[in-house]
Amino acid sequence: MLFAAIASLAALDLERLRPLTRRAALLGLGASIATSGSQRPAFAKALELDPDYPGTAVERMQAVRQRAASLTPSELSRDWSSSVRPRLLWAAGMRDLRDAAPGQGYTGHAFNDAIHVDATAMRDEESDALNDGRVRGIALGNRLGPGIAAASLTELGPGGSWSTCQATSSPLSSPRPAEDSGVAHLQFRSRIAFKLVWVPDDYSRFLLVDDDGRLLATGAPTGRLPALEQREANYAMVAGSKYGNEAAQMARKEG
Repeated sequence: MLFAAIASLAALDLERLRPLTRRAALLGLGASIATSGSQRPAFAKALELDPDYPGTAVERMQAVRQRAASLTPSELSRDWSSSVRPRLLWAAGMRDLRDAAPGQGYTGHAFNDAIHVDATAMRDEESDALNDGRVRGIALGNRLGPGIAAASLTELGPGGSWSTCQATSSPLSSPRPAEDSGVAHLQFRSRIAFKLVWVPDDYSRFLLVDDDGRLLATGAPTGRLPALEQREANYAMVAGSKYGNEAAQMARKEG
């Protein structure tokens, strides 16, 4: 089907093709390929763009969400350090690198505090993007590219994965950042694959939601959890937003 589409384009009258810009010609080829069958070639998926967040590695983000949605309450209700957090890293497309140097792949902080809870899949060309000041409360520069490359699992598709910050400043002093102020959206121009939110009853349970706030998974882990003040701050930062709605509803149901 791909070769038929290319042949069809090549057969166009040259006089008709000449006024087309190179961009228009490529778009025409893409449309022919897209309508030639239900299965798109692998490279078309790799080149898919998110119009709102063009830094998103779309194929990879979809794979991350599928992994997150596959996690059962039983899987996410085991020991936090040895079982649950490693499964969250796996779902995010990240390696469990507790001994690596910070900035060189270390992921011991991922999902382990109030703010590093946004599993984000970004295109390779975006992973070296720096914070130019748009993300308030985050250091200028905030170079994450080498760490993303070292920590990303390759089987989820092109691009890289990271647990980016949801906060614009200290979670204890600024409890509610805007929904579009995190590192994923502003530094990497990427959609959040999933966000971890602790449930505001006794903060012993958490949810995973996507960038629209839709529920993907939930669990009640045991063992040594992140500090209670970190779990409380985590929810406070999204309270009243689309990201906090599912957690608030769960707390009310159990209250």
